[in-house]
Amino acid sequence: MTFLPLDLIKVRMQLQGEAAAAPQPALRPALAFHAGGHAVALPHHDIPAAPRKPGPLAVGAQILRSEGAAGLFSGVSATMLRQTLYSTTRMGLYDILKTKWTPQDNNGVLPLHRKIAAGLVAGGVGAAVGNPADVAMVRMQADRRLPLAERRNYAGVDDAIGRMARDEGVRSLWRGSSLTVNRAMIVTASQLATYDQAKEAILALQGPGADGLATHVAASFTAGIVAAAASNPVDVVKTRMMNMKVAPGSPPPYAGAVDCALKTVRKVFKGVEF
Repeated sequence: MTFLPLDLIKVRMQLQGEAAAAPQPALRPALAFHAGGHAVALPHHDIPAAPRKPGPLAVGAQILRSEGAAGLFSGVSATMLRQTLYSTTRMGLYDILKTKWTPQDNNGVLPLHRKIAAGLVAGGVGAAVGNPADVAMVRMQADRRLPLAERRNYAGVDDAIGRMARDEGVRSLWRGSSLTVNRAMIVTASQLATYDQAKEAILALQGPGADGLATHVAASFTAGIVAAAASNPVDVVKTRMMNMKVAPGSPPPYAGAVDCALKTVRKVFKGVEF
């Protein structure tokens, strides 16, 4: 199961920059021309640089100060339900597909392309099953960053799912599901396939006797890095899509996943000169 405080910090960091940007000071011309045609230089005021976004330690400390230790475990019921549905489905299905697709004439070794295919299928199915809990988890983890009047104040995952279904329709439980499925396919394929491949590579070099704790840790570390790097861009867009608040009669903040991705990129690179 995901270590909840780290997952909470991740969600808060992924939502940084969504608030409306502060108005920039008006630009003043560098030169003023008087009636005689003489140019006079005006004093130059540097535009203040955008404040740096806090890192994970700063975000965690901010949560502790403003919400207490309990704040680090916001959305714990939704996280537990999501992991139960998502992880159980994808891990179980991956093992079933591995067993079914392993050729008997290859010493019981599943080729890499079949490992990736098994991960894609298992991750997609697991994400579809766990999406309602995923939406509830993101909203509950992000709730405290909203103004008091805009907070949803879900009592638990059952309250979150029930209110979403009543107030926003059953389809809202699968909001961002295309992104969730894509992310899960990327994570599962890269994570589990990389783990198996790394473990097999280590054992091929050091022999069957090396199948111990050190090998499992090394393979897991490699798989974690690959999966995190591959899935993070989709994960950011997924989090923002799930958390967006749609006011009655107003257009949603994001028209879709592509629009959300483009707006996120524009905010990240706003003011950057290439």
